[in-house]
Amino acid sequence: MAKALLFNITGGKRKKLGFLLMQYGITAVDGGPGDHNKPLSRLLGKEGYPASPALDAPFFDEMLVLDDLNAQQFRGLLNGMQMLQAPVTYKAVTTEHNLGWTPAKLYRELVAEHEAMNRR
Repeated sequence: MAKALLFNITGGKRKKLGFLLMQYGITAVDGGPGDHNKPLSRLLGKEGYPASPALDAPFFDEMLVLDDLNAQQFRGLLNGMQMLQAPVTYKAVTTEHNLGWTPAKLYRELVAEHEAMNRR
């Protein structure tokens, strides 16, 4: 089942994303500060992924984590976000490698990637 974890996305943007997610059959899961150090797998209702033992600082930027989307859902969501002017800087897709990570660890990795790309 396709799911999207939404962190720190509120107000009008949350409504726009909620509409898009529903339109493409993607279940929205809102993550709060209390979820920042729980494994992504647990937040998505998946079992069998080892959790990375880390207590990371909470984050306050918006982040969208996509899980089990097919190509049509993925393209439609990203195109819809652009059309509705609902950008989210930090976006990720779950993988076998990162499902044991916490949202805070994933956020740190995304920030590092953005910084590295912007140095070029």
